[in-house]
Amino acid sequence: MEYMFLPFKRYFDFQGRSRRKEYWLFTLLNVVVIMGLLLVSLGGAGLAAVADPDASEMETMGAIFGGGLGILVLLWVLAVFIPSIAVTVRRFHDRDMSGWWYLGFLVGGMIPYIGFIVSIALLVIMALPGTPGPNRFGPDPKNPTSADVFE
Repeated sequence: MEYMFLPFKRYFDFQGRSRRKEYWLFTLLNVVVIMGLLLVSLGGAGLAAVADPDASEMETMGAIFGGGLGILVLLWVLAVFIPSIAVTVRRFHDRDMSGWWYLGFLVGGMIPYIGFIVSIALLVIMALPGTPGPNRFGPDPKNPTSADVFE
């Protein structure tokens, strides 16, 4: 649980490194919260509007995001926007890559057809282990006391 909330403690911290565990547990937290809020917002009249084949797209979206729950989803997304970017940049740092690569992946992800490959590449980079030992972005977050003393 500690790793799920660590990006909130390091809200605007774009320095240093983050472990895979921190990144993926924070991602899991976001998915669970957003899915939970969306499922609750579909309750009652919202579910009926979604199931109605005669309902227009605007009526369906209004049923999903109507009331206060759609606003809660929006507030959650706004609250995790900066920590999501920061933990991703720190994850790049753990791979000994500049955080500016993230911007390249975001821009590349918007290019038709190429964007799919870029998205898979980003997923793979986030899943790869970090560089062992200290690198130019700081000590190893997995084992910070493993500095090579006798080099």
